[in-house]
Amino acid sequence: MKLGLGLYRHQLNDEHFRFAAQAGCEALVIHLVDYFNQGGTNTAKDQPTGDLAGWGRAGDPAKLWEEDYLRDVVHRAGQHGLKIAAIENFDPAHWSDVLLDGPRKAEHLENIRTIIRRVGAAGIPCIGYNFSLAGVAGRVRGHFARGGAEAVGMDGPVDDPIQSGMVWNMRLTERLGPGTMPPCTPEQLWRRLKDFHDAVLPVAEQCGVALAAHPDDPPMPTIRSTPRLVYQPQLYQKLIDLSPSRANQLEYCLGSLAEMTEGDLYEYTDSYSRQGRIAYVHFRNVRGKVPTYKETFVDDGDIDMLRIVRILHRNGYQGVLIPDHAPQMTCSAPWHAGMAFALGYMRAALQAVRQQNG
Repeated sequence: MKLGLGLYRHQLNDEHFRFAAQAGCEALVIHLVDYFNQGGTNTAKDQPTGDLAGWGRAGDPAKLWEEDYLRDVVHRAGQHGLKIAAIENFDPAHWSDVLLDGPRKAEHLENIRTIIRRVGAAGIPCIGYNFSLAGVAGRVRGHFARGGAEAVGMDGPVDDPIQSGMVWNMRLTERLGPGTMPPCTPEQLWRRLKDFHDAVLPVAEQCGVALAAHPDDPPMPTIRSTPRLVYQPQLYQKLIDLSPSRANQLEYCLGSLAEMTEGDLYEYTDSYSRQGRIAYVHFRNVRGKVPTYKETFVDDGDIDMLRIVRILHRNGYQGVLIPDHAPQMTCSAPWHAGMAFALGYMRAALQAVRQQNG
């Protein structure tokens, strides 16, 4: 197993690469989507939360990620001894009609195939994605973690309809509305996912790129009046069974899985890691279940994180663990301190399990 760090687009610079290397990281999971683009209620100092108007404006639909840019990021990270293990999330501007089953679906599927080819050519082995109409919505921010540290959580269901012009919690247009997103049933959403798999997984296999699906966050049956796909841990198996391709992988978010109301997290971690389906792990801890939960410091929630590491080690997991986000600590560098605490715990856990098992 490798220790890694997740970085947003504005953090892809030498300062943050040095920070990751100093904390003992070997790899990075990077975001190329700019969640903070014209996001009125978001601060780039932490993870985006947003409000009913979404995180911000999606990217340019005519500008896909270029291979030269991807190679440059790989090179600059490599100068600090870091590998790019994955890119996390497609920009809604590039694939919105795949999610919506819209009139430009064929064009947007080709966008994804082009992106996969470029990512593979740059030597990046994985792309994480969240097949969701609402995206990550309904979270709140407060002093929820130990000692009053700032963290995020959820205080109840959020089913306000999504205005037209917004997909995956980002605006595709300058102004939202009039009207709301067309209705969709769970069966229709699963069919859209199957269409996506059928169209892009063969290309991903050819290019040596895994596509890793994130569970729903928050894991509710519906968010903003739209259905969700993986809101219980057993539904990950349904997603795996859609395609036997080895490129069909999981972005295994422990926090989201722990927030689910059914199942045993340790049993499912054992099952999915034994199947070799976990591409990388979001290593964060929480307290509570949806619709009311709060994120905690990595050592202070409902999950026995050391037990998770032991299971992954036992089953030969060789991928990356990242603290995708962490509580903000009270100091002049809240994000850095929160991440340093999480990474220190994770590095010690990995060393302890390796030493224990020889």
